Amino acid sequence: MGVISLRVPEEELARYKDYARIQNQSLSAVIRATMMERIEEEYDLKVIENYETQKAAGEVELYSHDDVWAELGV
Repeated sequence: MGVISLRVPEEELARYKDYARIQNQSLSAVIRATMMERIEEEYDLKVIENYETQKAAGEVELYSHDDVWAELGV
């Protein structure tokens, strides 16, 4: 497993440790989860932006759920 070293002011470190303790997790687990959430959030925002761009350009075709059920023969 890789290792990452961060330099943070002592006051921030104390806050991070307090938060990890409140969450009943290790500091490493909290930092990893926070980074993954951030990455996922940015990805989601890019997907939404791409969708909105395509929709504005008329490149998106939408169907009602009734149309989909009919198409599937359900």
